[in-house]
Amino acid sequence: MRVRRNKRFHAEIAASALSDIMFFLLLFFLIISTLANPNVIKLMLPKARTTATTDKAHTSVSVVVMEDETKQYFIDKVPVTYEELESKLAEQVKKTGDNTVIVRFPYNCLAQDMVDLLQVGERLKLKFVIAVSKQ
Repeated sequence: MRVRRNKRFHAEIAASALSDIMFFLLLFFLIISTLANPNVIKLMLPKARTTATTDKAHTSVSVVVMEDETKQYFIDKVPVTYEELESKLAEQVKKTGDNTVIVRFPYNCLAQDMVDLLQVGERLKLKFVIAVSKQ
């Protein structure tokens, strides 16, 4: 007696379109990653051996030292004076609900300027994170 086997259906996946999809996804994520934080002013940041990254969009405070040694302060690309920095920063933190602020100093900023800005954060009970570039 002979047993007949049914012809079995073999499932196949057409993989030719998958490489195209992966290529488009790669391009999409590369473009999006360059636009991840548009509220950043380009500065020459201090260098560190190890750096940590964040996925959240925190409030950003940038200090720009001009050629005549004057300083300009920016909160998310909006220029503010040092006198109004504390009030504007408090408004921004209250609006976003996030008390973490990323501080961007140029590599040649004086230590006293950093301390002055960090004292503003201390008065407002904020968590300041200093941005650095990888060495």
